[in-house]
Formats: sequence, structure tokens, C-alpha cells
Amino acid sequence: MEFNIYSPVDLFIGGVLFLIMFGIGLSLTTESFKKVFLAPGALIFGLIAQMIAFPVIAFCVVYFVDIPAALKVGFIVLAACPGGTTAGFISYLFRGNVALSISLTAINSFLTLLSIPFIVNIALFLFMGQTTELHLPYLESIIQIVVVAILPALLGVMIRMKYETFALVIQKPLKIILILLLATVFLIKFLADENNGGTGITRPEILMILPYAVIINVLGFFAGYLIGRWKRLDLRSAYTIAIEVTMQNTTLAFLVAGTLLQNQDMVKPALIYSLFSFWTAIILTWILKKWKKRGLFEEF
Repeated sequence: MEFNIYSPVDLFIGGVLFLIMFGIGLSLTTESFKKVFLAPGALIFGLIAQMIAFPVIAFCVVYFVDIPAALKVGFIVLAACPGGTTAGFISYLFRGNVALSISLTAINSFLTLLSIPFIVNIALFLFMGQTTELHLPYLESIIQIVVVAILPALLGVMIRMKYETFALVIQKPLKIILILLLATVFLIKFLADENNGGTGITRPEILMILPYAVIINVLGFFAGYLIGRWKRLDLRSAYTIAIEVTMQNTTLAFLVAGTLLQNQDMVKPALIYSLFSFWTAIILTWILKKWKKRGLFEEF
């Protein structure tokens, strides 16, 4: 599977993510970001949960299971990647701390460009007895972060500042449209064959990888949440950290495993993770809100 060539599905996903970040930006003001950076505790512990706790969880799970070494490395590649832009959409949809989510995604995306080679080499040495000189395409990655995440969000914030009434009016229909578009993306990924933008994953591979992927996902969610609550963060911020930890940038994982390491078995954990992590995030959100006696779309 070639990851340096963008398929129509990849372009469609990029367009959907751009619209998602634009819609999220419409819900924010500059005051939202001031609160995050004037009280940076949530930002700091969110980064710790993403960059340290989640890779450690992945290492602990795969170290003790009987799966091929390449798949174990693939899980670590996935865990080392930053949070994806869909994390912001989940936080936006279920009334998390959206400004914190966008800030974590942006900062973590830059920091992990430096941490990924270090973490992946530990996994390669531990599970396969080898290391590699891993060079990430920094400029391309930075451009992608800016174009898909930061720019559309800032555009939404600017429109909200100048045309607040318009921004408030279109938020509800835009939210419904984005849900439908994102659901379409996941259906295409699940149902299409590999030549048409699908995953090409076989059923035996899914059955082998899925249980461990779900365990890592769920443990990551509750680890992020508990770290936030342990540091006495408000419920919205702790929930947002939990979502940021578990909604990974699987596109970057595809690039690292498939193109840079040139091992298609290492790609498979990220492929399978991308198929279910959006839905488990919704389920775990419902469980958390029910536990806290909140409606699914209500404020925390």
C-alpha cells in the first residue's frame, strides 16, 4: 500500500477534517484559548498523558501477548503518534474543553516529530533486536498540521469574532452535516477494498489484533481521565485529555510504519485502530456521562 500517494478517499478525509476544524473554530473565542494558556496545568498533564502514559500502556500490553513482533512494534508506532483532529470533534460534539483539545493536538503534533524516532527505536530493539535511523518528513508534517488543524480552526474563530450571530446559527446544522460526513468516511474505510481507499485487512488479522487494540484504547481513555482528575482538573478538561490520548493520528502511523519502516505488518494495528476508535470514544463518553448523571450532549 503506497502512503505517499493520496487516494480520492484520502483527499475526501482531508476535506472532512478541514471542515471539522472549521466548525470547531466557530464554537470558540480567543478567550477560550487564553484560559488554557493562563492556567496551563491541563495542557501540561494532557501532554504527559499523551506522550508518556499512552506509549507506556501500549508497551505493557503488547509485551506480554503472543503476537508477531512486527505487530507489537506497530502498536508502539501507533501509541507514539499524536492525537488526531477527530479528537477535537469528539470534544466539540460532547461538550468537552474544545480549546484545550485543539491546543493539545497542535503542540503534541510538533513534539512527537522529535519523540517518535526515539520511542519507535526502543520498540524495534526490544521486540526485534534492531534499530533504524528514522527520519520523519518534518516540513510535510508541519504543513499538514497547519493546513488541516490550525488554519481552519483559526478561520472559524475569526468568523465567530466578526459574525457571531451567523456562527451561532450555522453551528447546529453544520454539526449534523459533519457527523454524516465522518460516518461516511469510516464506512468507506471499512467496506472498500484496498485499491479504492479501504484497509484491505482480512478477518483473521482483525480477530488477532482487535482485542489488544481495544484494551489499549480503553486503558488509555481511563488513564487520561484519571490523570486529569488526580491533578484536580475540572471534569471537562479531564474528559478532553482522555479523548486526546485515545484518538490517534493514524495517518502518521501509516507513514512511519508503511513508508519509513517499510513493513506492512506494522501498519495493521493502526489500520484496525482507525476503524473503531471513533466509536469506542462515543461509547466511553456515554458511560462517563451516565456515571456522572449527565445527558450525552449536555455540559459536563
